[in-house]
Amino acid sequence: MIDTTVFQDKTAVYYTLGCKLNFSETSTIGKILREAGVRTSRKGEKADICVVNTCSVTEMADKKCRQAINRLVKQHPGAFVVVTGCYAQLKPGDVSKIDGVDLVLGAEQKSDLLHYLGNLQKHQEGEAHTSALKDIRSFAPSCSRGDRTRFFLKVQDGCDYYCSYCTIPLARGRSRNGTVASMVEQARTAAVEGGKEIVLTGVNIGDFGKSTGETFFDLVKALDEVEGIERYRISSIEPNLLTDEIIEFVSRSRRFMPHFHIPLQSGSDDVLALMRRRYDTALFASKISRIKEVMPDAFIGVDVIVGTRGETEEFFENAYRFIESLDITQLHVFSYSERPGTQALKIDHVVTPDEKHKRSQRLLALSEEKTKAFYTPHIGQTMSVLMEKSKPGTPMHGFTANYIRVEVENEPSLDNQLVTVRLGEWNEDETALKGTIL
Repeated sequence: MIDTTVFQDKTAVYYTLGCKLNFSETSTIGKILREAGVRTSRKGEKADICVVNTCSVTEMADKKCRQAINRLVKQHPGAFVVVTGCYAQLKPGDVSKIDGVDLVLGAEQKSDLLHYLGNLQKHQEGEAHTSALKDIRSFAPSCSRGDRTRFFLKVQDGCDYYCSYCTIPLARGRSRNGTVASMVEQARTAAVEGGKEIVLTGVNIGDFGKSTGETFFDLVKALDEVEGIERYRISSIEPNLLTDEIIEFVSRSRRFMPHFHIPLQSGSDDVLALMRRRYDTALFASKISRIKEVMPDAFIGVDVIVGTRGETEEFFENAYRFIESLDITQLHVFSYSERPGTQALKIDHVVTPDEKHKRSQRLLALSEEKTKAFYTPHIGQTMSVLMEKSKPGTPMHGFTANYIRVEVENEPSLDNQLVTVRLGEWNEDETALKGTIL
């Protein structure tokens, strides 16, 4: 048994970088500490414990992690500082040497945070606890919302794909998951707690079932039966794992929204081969076509990386034309970043930072065109919107079933409520459509 008396009346602050999965896991860490007697610090209050959940998907992500740690150490002098997440797993020695850091926890240790906190006395030097890649095997469940309206259900962790540019398998280990039954139970609990929307998160969620002999489709069908949850969203799924049966099921489902996020990474078959992706552009295009055939109003977000090693000007132009031809809604554009230990470093052709920037800007402009083309036909329509809480004095925002962002006047009582809204013109910064509640 852990003596939790040391945690009574202590305060904690949390800072998360990176993906939705990280946010879900931070919320769970917060829940563990709250149950031990630690409350979340109020704005402007000095915390006793700082927890930083890090990302390491790019070199810039590493830099942002270091900056966040240094900032929190200054803002909360004397606080016990815990760093976890992908950067902590990949570079525990570097992280433990940052001034003010007391504890570094790897992928296998973060869910057992309480076991490592001790009496919360500051350390002379940062103490790191991580496991070798082969020993990262446990699946830590997580379904929480933190200070958000939507719940995030972690359905899977780790990745077996080893794409040439990516360190995530090195940071999170092999693909693993909980059971369908355990996921359903967590969704039911979220419904009891008032949750109306759940986002399914993971590293490679379409790979769900490897450790339990089930499938992602089994999970989708089971979650669709949970009463009380109005909406599910699939956060990101590999195109080769997005089966036609899943697409067909979503098109008929009342609870799974017509909203997909599908990583493409490159629209050039030559670059996809260099990346060691498990599909080509023909397969990707067929998935987009199938979605639009059965769900014409579906929102489709797509990840793209520019400037990877081997992406010649010709390959990029081919990729641009392919992406331009797709009936998609939005691009999430990332500039390639060199990652130690990846196979991409063996590829000869290197794209300059200036050229990466130019390519990113072209794709971002294309994304804006596609998003506006998707939103505009919905102006004047009446749609159901799940409202999300906002800061006092600022407009409220929410999303339609097909993920159109809608802005309305602030009314706190509408948080986490499904309301009927007539969609109007764009707001001033063109990030949402203005809505009138009916």
